[in-house]
Amino acid sequence: MTDRPIHEIPIDPEDADLSFLRRAAAHDGRVSPADWDALAAAAGAAPSAVPSAADVVASASALPLNVTQTGMPEVPPSAPPTMPPPMSAAPFTAPPPASAPLNAPPPVASSSLNAPPPVGGTPYSAPPPVAAPGSVGGPRPVAASAPPIMPSGASASHIEPVVPLPASTARADWSPSEWEEPTKAPASAAAPTVRHTDSKGDPELLAALHELIASRGSDLHVSKNAPPMVRIDGTLRPVQSTGSWDADRVARALYSIVTPAQMAHFEEKQELDFAFPLTEQSRFRVNFYRQRGTIGAAFRLIPTEIKRLEDLGVPEVVGRFSTLPRGLVLITGPTGSGKSTTLAALVDIVNETRSDHIMTVEDPIEFVHRNKKALVNQREVGADTQSFQNALKHVLRQDPDVILIGELRDLETISTALTAAETGHLVFATLHTQDAGQTIDRIIDVFPPHQQGQVRQQLAATLQGVVCQTLVKKATGQGRAVATEVLVATPAIANLIREGKTYQIGSAMQAGRGAGMHTMDQHLAELVNAGTITITAAREKAHDLDTLQRLVTRQDGAAFDPAADFDHMHAAGGQ
Repeated sequence: MTDRPIHEIPIDPEDADLSFLRRAAAHDGRVSPADWDALAAAAGAAPSAVPSAADVVASASALPLNVTQTGMPEVPPSAPPTMPPPMSAAPFTAPPPASAPLNAPPPVASSSLNAPPPVGGTPYSAPPPVAAPGSVGGPRPVAASAPPIMPSGASASHIEPVVPLPASTARADWSPSEWEEPTKAPASAAAPTVRHTDSKGDPELLAALHELIASRGSDLHVSKNAPPMVRIDGTLRPVQSTGSWDADRVARALYSIVTPAQMAHFEEKQELDFAFPLTEQSRFRVNFYRQRGTIGAAFRLIPTEIKRLEDLGVPEVVGRFSTLPRGLVLITGPTGSGKSTTLAALVDIVNETRSDHIMTVEDPIEFVHRNKKALVNQREVGADTQSFQNALKHVLRQDPDVILIGELRDLETISTALTAAETGHLVFATLHTQDAGQTIDRIIDVFPPHQQGQVRQQLAATLQGVVCQTLVKKATGQGRAVATEVLVATPAIANLIREGKTYQIGSAMQAGRGAGMHTMDQHLAELVNAGTITITAAREKAHDLDTLQRLVTRQDGAAFDPAADFDHMHAAGGQ
């Protein structure tokens, strides 16, 4: 089988992966898993005309309400399958058996039809009430005008295509575990044997994720012609529980953990970001992508526990930004540098110490914040709002005190962040930049030339601090240490921004230890001198090798104190 959209994959009644398609259809509200069994049984009766997934799901949307999880009504072997009439038609009458005729019961008050009794059975009696539509295990409502199910040999051109769920129906807290194992349909000669997989997804994929957690790794990569790979202490290595996966194996594993709405979004956009809860204690940020025509994925482990800044190794001065009443604070660094972890720790300080309203816009939600002293509302792009721009258009009408923006991606998002900081809100956001000077230039350069002067004025007035960080392998070989660069918006820094002299910011930071500032090279040298990292590892992350070498070899005990005089600087009239 070649790699192609899920709705084009033919259904084999004996295929073990049919169980995922059954659960997907059930979650989509089109047909229960047991009814899927019955459809597969019908397909098994005509091997030469096995329907595709799209055919069967489209046909399943027409199921009448008398079809329950106990299976389709039994029909005498000699009689061809007969579909019940539309709901507006006359009451249903069961086909007469060979011996004594049996009349159908009078119509019931509900809109559902009652299944006929077995051939030769006792006088008919109505079945007990079923669960309300939409409840677990209950029948799902369908339109009264739905067409009958077409036989498996019918042409796909005569079947209306399934309209995918809108992206707004996706849920950040969705877990495949919500697909409970259905009650199996009664065994019959025509019913195929369906082998059920783990209700949470592909077993080997889940085993790889558990192995990642057990080995204290950070990422899992899944793509064709390679085994799943885990990143441990910055190095990729194959998982031990499985071998190489081809394109079909990768597709089956990855599609087993998404909802039908997410699947439709990926087929349309070729990209998908979502959060996947493996257990109550472990969640993953997941990205699906296409590479050489096949699906691939990257999983990032999100710690459920929000650590304190001191436990992360972040300088104390960073925590002071959470006490500011207003302004813009930026956390920057390359992908995988721990920006989200630091940002979560800052928000947690606000949550514990201030009676404020915190609004977050994230893609996806990574750390879940519980209300403590503050009120926290978290919005996820794709699930709770269409985009960062759409959410930020309305955020100022939601009475926020503190706003967290997952990423400053474009002009409109950056402009809104500056406006929010300018109007008295404390705004936290992230960027993928390497140092403080580059961060300021990136924000200004997003705007057209005729607006850049105004943006410099806004940024000089609102920027409170920039924290650039990266992760460096520890000297012990176990784990990684965080190295940071911290800019504090002193009057001198504000003037450099206003005058467009961002190239001088690095020198101002080197001389600004008293204000709590330090450069990346200064912190790397401090970590080397303390024996936390090696000089070789420090060189890989240094911005200026000569400066790093000079700071490391001095060994004069003049280690900088990033937190020194931070409060004194602000009391003296700093930004």
